[in-house]
Amino acid sequence: FVVACLWSAIYQVDHGYRGVKVTLGKVEKVSLVNGVGVKWPFISDVIQMNVQTQAFTDSTSSYTSDVQTAGLRYTFTYDLNPDNVHVLYESVGEGYIRKKVTPVLNDVLKDVIGRWQAQDLVANRDKAREQILTLLNKRIDKNYFRNLTFQIISLDYSDKFETAIEDKVIADQRAQEAVNNTKRIKEEAEQKVISAKADAEAMEIKTRALAAQKGLTEYEAVQKWDGKLPQYMMGGSVPFINLPSGK
Repeated sequence: FVVACLWSAIYQVDHGYRGVKVTLGKVEKVSLVNGVGVKWPFISDVIQMNVQTQAFTDSTSSYTSDVQTAGLRYTFTYDLNPDNVHVLYESVGEGYIRKKVTPVLNDVLKDVIGRWQAQDLVANRDKAREQILTLLNKRIDKNYFRNLTFQIISLDYSDKFETAIEDKVIADQRAQEAVNNTKRIKEEAEQKVISAKADAEAMEIKTRALAAQKGLTEYEAVQKWDGKLPQYMMGGSVPFINLPSGK
């Protein structure tokens, strides 16, 4: 009996845990650190509470703003505040996730998913994740939980809706290709107009230059003319014959 009493009076809290001492159903107002200690034999128990980073994965579904059902699978991680595990245990026992976390998670997910249209939610999944985590940090009790993280594993819709999304994406891509082709054709046409205008201006400049050159040549010829007409002219012109003047 003595050995049993001594054995019952010793407790151990493992590394990474905090202990909650319960005596005759009453929780003591302190969290026990890891190590070995003593308690009242037979009438006291020490509950070990994990204060390491913990994670759980779950699934839920909620409506988007355009009334599509989004199936969400996620992972949530957290640490328990080691200084307050005795208060948490006294408040809700060991079912603290089901009582303290899951209801808040479900409300936050409905809130955030309900802000997005289904297709936009797919394209902005990381932004939605950040919104979810921001609200979780505001709504989950920091006295008990800290270092929260939230990751979206998958986001699913009905097969019919996913097919409709794929069809819309393809249609949008084709529409964008048509816009790009129209823009390219317009730019090519504008370039041709610019090129034709440049060619016309170049031709006009060349014509003016040739006309100016012809005028210059004629001017130089006149300047060099000695006033004598040619004795013979070719073609159908009337010949001029120099006759000696009579005396």
